[in-house]
Amino acid sequence: MDYFVYFLIKKWYSFSRIHKFQNIYKMVIALSTQKYKYFDFSLVFFLFLLMICSCVTIFSAQKYAQYDENFFVKQMIWFSLGIVAAMVVFLFDFEQISTVTPYFYGVGIMLLIGVLIAPESIAPYRNGAKSWFIVPGLGSLQPSEYMKIFLIMMLAYITNKHFEKQDRDQIKQDLVLLLKIAAASLVPIVLILLQNDFGSSLVMVVITLAVIFLSGINWRIILAILFLIIGTIAVLVMIFIHNADLLLNIFGTYQLNRIYSWLDPFEHGEGIGYQLKQSLLAIGSGMIDGKGFHNSDVYIPEAHSDFIFTIVAEEFGFLGASFVVSLYFLIIYRMLGIALYARSSLFEFYICIGMVALFTFHSFQNIGMVSGLVPITGIPLLLMSYGGSSVIASMLGIGLVLNSSLKKREYMFSND
Repeated sequence: MDYFVYFLIKKWYSFSRIHKFQNIYKMVIALSTQKYKYFDFSLVFFLFLLMICSCVTIFSAQKYAQYDENFFVKQMIWFSLGIVAAMVVFLFDFEQISTVTPYFYGVGIMLLIGVLIAPESIAPYRNGAKSWFIVPGLGSLQPSEYMKIFLIMMLAYITNKHFEKQDRDQIKQDLVLLLKIAAASLVPIVLILLQNDFGSSLVMVVITLAVIFLSGINWRIILAILFLIIGTIAVLVMIFIHNADLLLNIFGTYQLNRIYSWLDPFEHGEGIGYQLKQSLLAIGSGMIDGKGFHNSDVYIPEAHSDFIFTIVAEEFGFLGASFVVSLYFLIIYRMLGIALYARSSLFEFYICIGMVALFTFHSFQNIGMVSGLVPITGIPLLLMSYGGSSVIASMLGIGLVLNSSLKKREYMFSND
């Protein structure tokens, strides 16, 4: 009898222990499900579609490439590394990310300086710009692409720290914040301009303005900035019309030639306007439904890189081009939704806003320049154009945005 009781107690203990572990397992699954319940899978899906479009289009475009490389395979490698980089971001919360942000910003500045002072054997000139390090076995590293993300993080860090200590309603404090933002932005912008990379510096200006306009700074200051921007553009246009040579003191010959080719690409079609002329011919020849995959026949230099959208328009026509544009719209829309959802945390909010500004300007500028709407600036179409630095940096920024979407914020006295 005693043995039988002992046997029952042992079985009960064994069962209860298993049951306990089962409850723990169920609790972990529930917590995990709750955590990822608010993860933005829609954004991931749109990004996945964009990556597929990129690989398919690059596979077709590389037949025009001036280099003996398989850009299709290398782009898949960059996407894989970019996904890993984005996943690494999930290992950290935003308090940790905020702590290391100044260090990343400092590393980015050091890399920009390094490009300028490095010998041409390490940092050669390409298309009139000295913006890349040559990395044996991997290709090239473009610090300005990473600096865009580091700048977004730094501006979010500065704005968040400022509002933790200051009153938003004081104009004097608004001016202090404006000076902090301007100082943090001016350093990388000047360094990139010295590299003769006007396009990347313009991107950073747009990111800075987006943060300023949404930082809660007094509207009088915002209005003064707008008038200053409009006045500067008007003066530059007047100088270009009456004495364009004066602009050589600000812009190089390479940038001015791009403006001339933009104004009349067919007049300069055998020289500086050749690339834009070919781009317009390719886009126009695609018509509604395109010529079909791998059937493009209009030669375009750097088609796999900055002019990747021309391959989309030529081979898949207006329908294919509209699909790609719609993907960018949906990606920007989802990131904007995450930004609005994260507005209770200023650091996360301004990171999301910076990424919205980055993707919006890149897509507008790149698609506009290949279709002749705006001058050519040489910036890539994010996550479509070939390029390791651009892909990995963009995925790092996307990882920050997705990290912000991971959690649902609880508000006291809220019924939600």
